[in-house]
Amino acid sequence: MIRVPILMYHSITDRPNQDTKPHAVRTGDFTEQIDYLSTHGFTPLTVADLVASVHKNNGRSLPEKPVVVTFDDGYADFHTHALPVLEQYAFPATVFLTSGWVSDAGKDAAGRPLDDMLSWSQAREIAGAGIEIGGHSHSHPQLDQLPDAELRQELRRNKGLLEDKIGAPVATMAYPYGYSSARVRREVRKAGYWAACAVNNAIAADRHDLLAIPRLTVGQHTTMSMFRRAVEGSAIPLIYLRERVLTKGYAVVRRTRYGLQRVRGNV
Repeated sequence: MIRVPILMYHSITDRPNQDTKPHAVRTGDFTEQIDYLSTHGFTPLTVADLVASVHKNNGRSLPEKPVVVTFDDGYADFHTHALPVLEQYAFPATVFLTSGWVSDAGKDAAGRPLDDMLSWSQAREIAGAGIEIGGHSHSHPQLDQLPDAELRQELRRNKGLLEDKIGAPVATMAYPYGYSSARVRREVRKAGYWAACAVNNAIAADRHDLLAIPRLTVGQHTTMSMFRRAVEGSAIPLIYLRERVLTKGYAVVRRTRYGLQRVRGNV
């Protein structure tokens, strides 16, 4: 059975603001984590690499200890703090970029960025350095709460802008807040994505839907002991017990909220 730890980062900084602090990882901690992966035989892949490797009949195979490093939103500190570490260890990664949050989005600006964000020129630079750019919606909404037309617009505008500005195909995406639904996943497929990442705090396996690939959260309170156990697939339910309980409870709330909106004719 295929088992791959897919790590979800956000901000890499020693000075996060109040909005990003829960998901921020100190630069030194991030360096120690990447060093662990490098010295313990893990082979890094992008999300697109992983999908290509598990796709049937393509002649590719997974390395013995694959790992995928991903970043959500597109914070400017990826360029200043994360990229140098990744380049030092020759680690590719995937950045899921919110197009309306880009610092020089101009007329395309949308939503409320939580901190300083990458510019389009920086996004092109990191793509040229071997970092995969993926989609993360245009304005970072709760996709499963949107009416169909707005949902399609969020997905397609994001993909179109990324491909136009980066100058390369965008094949993968991640759901803002990690949430999706069968309806959202259908629209993701129609928008032209091969695969999409959720959260779920589980090791990705070949039994998982390619439009709901689970990832492991790495944040402010992830100790090195927790990190080691997570990437080695040891006691993950215990490591992420609190997150899993909250996720399941909130999923019920979200389904109820969407159902009420449909009854009221808001979606």
